[in-house]
Amino acid sequence: MDRFRMIFQYFQSNSESVMNGICGLLALASVKMYTSLDFSCPCLPQYNMAYGLGIMFVPPIILFLCGLILNRQSLVMLEEWRRPAGRRTKDPAVIRYLCSSIMQRAMVAPVVWIVVTLLDGKCLICAFSGSMDPQKFVGFANVSAEQVQQLLAKVPCKDDELLRNSMSRKAVSRYLRCCSQALGWSILLILIVAAFLARWLRPCFNQVTLLQARHWSNYIDIEQKIFEETCCEHSRLFAHKCILHFFESMQQEIKLHSFSFPRQGEGAEGGEGLLQGITDQDQVNELLKTWYYEKPPLDVSQAHQRHPLVRERSPLPRADNASTHSKVPQHSSV
Repeated sequence: MDRFRMIFQYFQSNSESVMNGICGLLALASVKMYTSLDFSCPCLPQYNMAYGLGIMFVPPIILFLCGLILNRQSLVMLEEWRRPAGRRTKDPAVIRYLCSSIMQRAMVAPVVWIVVTLLDGKCLICAFSGSMDPQKFVGFANVSAEQVQQLLAKVPCKDDELLRNSMSRKAVSRYLRCCSQALGWSILLILIVAAFLARWLRPCFNQVTLLQARHWSNYIDIEQKIFEETCCEHSRLFAHKCILHFFESMQQEIKLHSFSFPRQGEGAEGGEGLLQGITDQDQVNELLKTWYYEKPPLDVSQAHQRHPLVRERSPLPRADNASTHSKVPQHSSV
């Protein structure tokens, strides 16, 4: 259990590793889904293209949307893009970096699906068999135009009685499969060359902007996590206070039932530091609203300065010494 807990904590603290893992799992899932798919072309002129192109492009759209949904940075980017500027300016470079990173990871599984379908060739044969020129293939010369369309539509169906042993059907099928595989290998080659160039030519350009964007994108993600953890701890202490207040009001009934009641002030010292005098629902709502509309500026030298709203409604208790001051969490002053 300790080993699994360490692994979980590692992935929880490394969002990039989690996203890369999810990206890889989606890519493997796309390959597994295609290999287990029972591909059955309808072999009808009016449905072949819709079915073939649908199998080729609809699942990639679904995988792309799944990649966006499972990527936690998608929500972080949208929140950073839509949030009010407040006391902290928004950096477009950070938003562009997050968007680029999200799109790159979300596109992996769809691209894998499309490349696999092209290398297999069944979808392209089903979609475009009816669009082939019958003059290029022997066996369709003495057939009417309507019959030619019917025969070409039945090319993907190997077990059809009319074209079971037809050399023309095999020729059309081989031609389309070759085109499909050539297109698939070309796309794969282009992607590999693009990744190679992006990897090896990146050091030739100025890395300052990229480094800054990556740093602050990680900061936004970590800040959001710490804020959520602090809110959970604050909610736990707030609920603890409310429950103690309820039991204090019911003290007489508790004594009648011979329950032991905690002494006044017991367990309160640890929670006072985080609650910081926030004692009702309106103050909590106002604090969350202030965090959304007026996030603190990215300047740790101003960490000791209280926000006007917090200073007016719930002033901090004055610290008697440096050790007491160090116990006050810095992120509670927003």
